[in-house]
Amino acid sequence: MRLAALLGLTFAAANVHARDLEPWKQRQNAIIVDAYEMNSIDWEALLKDKRIAGFIAKASDGLPESFSCTGDHGGDTVAHCKTMWRKYAVSRELYQTRRMIARAYGLLWGAYHLARPGNPVDQANHFLDYANPRDDEVMVLDIEGIDPEKYMSLEDAAIFAGHIKARTGRYPILYTNHITAKYIAANRYKHRLLSRLPLWYARYKPDIRKVFPMGNWDGYALWQFSSSHNCGKRRCPYRVPGTLDDIDVNVAAMPASALRAVWPQGALLPEKPPVLTVVAAATRGTAPTASARAVASLERPALLVSRATAESKSGSGVDRTVTGSIAVRAAEVHLPDQTERR
Repeated sequence: MRLAALLGLTFAAANVHARDLEPWKQRQNAIIVDAYEMNSIDWEALLKDKRIAGFIAKASDGLPESFSCTGDHGGDTVAHCKTMWRKYAVSRELYQTRRMIARAYGLLWGAYHLARPGNPVDQANHFLDYANPRDDEVMVLDIEGIDPEKYMSLEDAAIFAGHIKARTGRYPILYTNHITAKYIAANRYKHRLLSRLPLWYARYKPDIRKVFPMGNWDGYALWQFSSSHNCGKRRCPYRVPGTLDDIDVNVAAMPASALRAVWPQGALLPEKPPVLTVVAAATRGTAPTASARAVASLERPALLVSRATAESKSGSGVDRTVTGSIAVRAAEVHLPDQTERR
């Protein structure tokens, strides 16, 4: 019995190690490539790497381009508008071609939307029209940071995700970096929907020990561990044949067969109780009565403020009042910054 328990602990420790420290070196773990329209791909070479189990392609980017270029088109000239439309038309056809090739060779397929400032419902509709996701394909909301001047706001991101659910019956997963994920996790009482989306985690370091659990996230659904940030001619965490150093590479901490079973995603993660910080204060004064009362407020799921006042009259005729307050609130807020993804 002791031997079985010891073996079980050893296996569990090995799994934790494989998940947190360079899991791409564990050959049983599936590799997923993701690409945008400017990544060069030699499919014949890429498909020789049998560890590659899936491909996620950039689909839509912000709001749709204008075909007619009439009326207001963001201050651009008509010539620039037409150039952007041509780029959009070519990239959409490229997306469809890549999907056809990947699925024909048995790769899992997914699509991501690069979220920009602007109407989130229109962007969600644009993504669904562009990607036309099938039931067995993963959908991704790509949030690069929390500056609403540069990226879709977190409030709009929740609207986007909710609209995807309303139209497809599934939620997207969330792609973001460590700083933004940490911010969402620390403020999950405010960003309750985003904090429960499965996490596609971008971090270009060899390990994530001591990172998880983070809010509602016990771990990652996918980990983007290699990109142009840490892959060059001399050194690269993982080289994908048929691509250049700028290709993004991801790992799932499971074999391809297990990944296939959960790939489409679509459900929310369980919501955990908040990690609370207690702040207490007390004052002392006088009052004429002997009574006690307490008032409690639960205005937010993860924000509790309670106040108690106790009043007493001593036998000597000296009146004393002791009032105290306890504030229980979510973790501290950190403001991130992030280099934009393509």
